[in-house]
Amino acid sequence: MKQNFLAAIAFGAAIVSGSAFAGDTASVEGAHTYFINLADGDSVTSPVTVRFGIAGMGVAPAGTEKEGTGHHHLLLDRAALGKGEDGMEEYDYGLVGSENLIHYGGGQTETTLDLAPGTHTLQLVFGDLNHVPFEPSIETDVITITVIE
Repeated sequence: MKQNFLAAIAFGAAIVSGSAFAGDTASVEGAHTYFINLADGDSVTSPVTVRFGIAGMGVAPAGTEKEGTGHHHLLLDRAALGKGEDGMEEYDYGLVGSENLIHYGGGQTETTLDLAPGTHTLQLVFGDLNHVPFEPSIETDVITITVIE
């Protein structure tokens, strides 16, 4: 609950400042994000360690104003970026954190997730200092993993 409240405050600040609009920050040509230790179709046990990387750019904490850097966001068990139920690009003012959209604004490149047995989808999205996807966006394809008991 506290995380959602803080995300809402950050979201509001981005709107007020007017600096967090989709496509405001250009990505570096050829940059791409990737899962280091997971691939589509993998079977894993919980807790699941997820390691992620970025090629062609650097990782920096959210709020760090340095060209060519950003931080990761993990979309978990939800529609792919920009493919929400209403068909709209839901990130026009930044990626709003939730239990299905996890921010790694500290510059983290690894996380451990407690996932229930079954199938789960994951997608990485690299965002700028304001949690806004770069233009063009730097994202992985959605992968599906199966957590076995």
